[in-house]
Amino acid sequence: MPAETPHSAALRVDLDALARNFRALRARAEPAECAAVVKANAYGLGVERVARRLEREGCRKFFVATLAEARELRAIVTAAEIYVFEGAVDGAVAKLAELYARPVLNTLEQVERWRGRGAAALHLDTGMNRLGLGLAEVAALAKRRELTAGLALVMTHLACADEPDHPQNREQLERFERLRAQLPATPTSIGNSAGTLLGGPYRGDVVRPGIALYGGNPFSDRPNPMEAVVTLTAPVLQLRDLDEPQPVGYGATYLASPPARLAVVGLGYADGYPRNLGNCGAAAVQGRRVPVVGRVSMDLICVDVGALPRDAVRVGDSVELIGPTVGLDEVAAEAGTISYEILTGLGSRVTREYVEKA
Repeated sequence: MPAETPHSAALRVDLDALARNFRALRARAEPAECAAVVKANAYGLGVERVARRLEREGCRKFFVATLAEARELRAIVTAAEIYVFEGAVDGAVAKLAELYARPVLNTLEQVERWRGRGAAALHLDTGMNRLGLGLAEVAALAKRRELTAGLALVMTHLACADEPDHPQNREQLERFERLRAQLPATPTSIGNSAGTLLGGPYRGDVVRPGIALYGGNPFSDRPNPMEAVVTLTAPVLQLRDLDEPQPVGYGATYLASPPARLAVVGLGYADGYPRNLGNCGAAAVQGRRVPVVGRVSMDLICVDVGALPRDAVRVGDSVELIGPTVGLDEVAAEAGTISYEILTGLGSRVTREYVEKA
């Protein structure tokens, strides 16, 4: 007998939508150059296909988090500039140089370690209090101009750009201008996804959007201006008709009232579907919303399809967990998190499928 066709959850990535988002951000950023942040496997979408498509769209600068990500990306985009956020950490300097990758230098020690190795970015901390040179380190660096000879970018990171009216945005911009005035004139990079859309002063010469490329809302207080890129689906593995009140799932946290019809769906928290969406999440069958009932299990969830016609759902049909009916940011909000975590948390069992016509 032929082997049974495996069924699994699938993440459909619309590369044409990704490209349109890049073009829209590039147009908004002009005259600044538009780079792309593709760390964490391109936010979970798959760095190989994403980076290749963005390169075709004219992206020439990419940002990743680690040396390992830079190594993977260099095999994909051989001629692009690759910047590494963790910087010239101890033991990575020679390997970064071999890859022609550019560290984002975060401390005076990293600046000294990278001296004479080639182009790099300098990260100034302007109020985020994560990575980056602070006031004292910038003052010390300003006295040692030989250490700034290879700088290609001077950058900072906005903590509150997702709230355009937040006063810290202006405070950080002013602090950045004061700090970089102590250094040789160098192209700047300020705008992340939200910063790219805030306006000229918040962009710099190079913007570096991330979540907006992938269809997530860069703002926390206004509608999403970006086009959706991903659709997450999983198959119906079994249908259950209940003619008496019955508990559903671990802990018996949901009691189904007859007549009830449940679809058992092949997706769970091992695939990155948040466990806390049990009894509050939503799914969709043929464009009609249905509730997630009972706890989310490692490999399974249940949805109540009793309100649908009996022939509307069959074993093997796909159920939408993220997509045109149940949006990415809605899922994140219901789970008490952000779209970044939802995308990057999708597991390796979820098949990535790519769609593009261009």
